[in-house]
Amino acid sequence: MGATVSTNGTARGGRGARERILRAAEDLFYARGIHATGVAALIEAAQVSPRTFYVHFPTKNALVEEYLRRFESEKSIAAEAELERGDLPPAQRLLAIFAPVGGDPALIRGCPFHNAVVEGAGELPEVARLAQRHKRAFRDRLVATAAEAGAADPEALGGQLAVLFEGANALAASCNDAQAFTDARRAAETLLGVALDTAPEG
Repeated sequence: MGATVSTNGTARGGRGARERILRAAEDLFYARGIHATGVAALIEAAQVSPRTFYVHFPTKNALVEEYLRRFESEKSIAAEAELERGDLPPAQRLLAIFAPVGGDPALIRGCPFHNAVVEGAGELPEVARLAQRHKRAFRDRLVATAAEAGAADPEALGGQLAVLFEGANALAASCNDAQAFTDARRAAETLLGVALDTAPEG
């Protein structure tokens, strides 16, 4: 079936419809919140018909779940992706994560996984599962990077840095103030200094 055309000439179906819906979800869910973003707003932003929307996503919850999965498979969270940089030594990669999530200094919304779990309030078990999986994987990457940096106890350092990172994101989003990231980075520098000073020689 070909794409239909809206009154302003914009395609409302076709092969790109699913991608447009997901892009709309990324923008609106993150900026406005999941509950505050209705299906009508998603349909309008994606320029699809209601029928096309529900063909791709039978429920709004299904779209929420796919929105989160994309951060794992296609679009890494920018601050977390710092751990994969090849141009920085391991210790510097651990510090580089302490940057605002989202990139817009005027609008700090924190971690999309954390936000989705809070909004779900225990009523979206698959969202909670996705968030738990993501957080465990992120902590594991921190531990691995800490080991690469030569930390005496990578498990402890990785866990501590995870707490700092999550706390900075939550506080910055609550107050819309990036100072939390500056404070968290300074604390991380102290932790790294201790962890690397006590690393065994060899």
